[in-house]
Amino acid sequence: MGRARAVVMTYVEGGPPESPADWRRVAATLRDLHRLTRGWPQRPGRRSSLDLRHTLTGTRIDLGAMPPEGVAACRAAWARLAGRETCVVHGDLNPRNVRVTASRIALIDWDESHVDVPDLDLALPGNAAGLDDLAHDIAAQASAAWQAAVCWDDDYAIRRLAEVRPARPGPASGAATA
Repeated sequence: MGRARAVVMTYVEGGPPESPADWRRVAATLRDLHRLTRGWPQRPGRRSSLDLRHTLTGTRIDLGAMPPEGVAACRAAWARLAGRETCVVHGDLNPRNVRVTASRIALIDWDESHVDVPDLDLALPGNAAGLDDLAHDIAAQASAAWQAAVCWDDDYAIRRLAEVRPARPGPASGAATA
């Protein structure tokens, strides 16, 4: 296994992911990042989704600004992540923040990075991370809740919050599932 490297640059060549294969390469890069940063300490002033189940502010999030039913929906989505290992997550994965070339994947714009559950990064288009149905649902809900909370109160945040729905009934909704 080769050593991972981080390079700080003012310009990164490439374009956004365009194909399912590109997104699978992004998922592999994220899994390497997550593996290499397990157990890292939280950035000063940041909070994880798990922390925000019990506090109102952290990072750029102020849950006190959201409607109470939105806060409850976000916290329910994040509760499904309980008990999972944490690592550094990018926190704002979208096509604008990924650069793809034939030989590499680069992640840019690390403003929202923090220590959290890696599922937040793995809710990729087309389920490129290859999560099973339950894991993908949990990741998608937690990620939508995170984006809604970070951006509250703009149109994007309102759309993301609308994607957060109550957990499915039965054993699949429990936090102990992995």
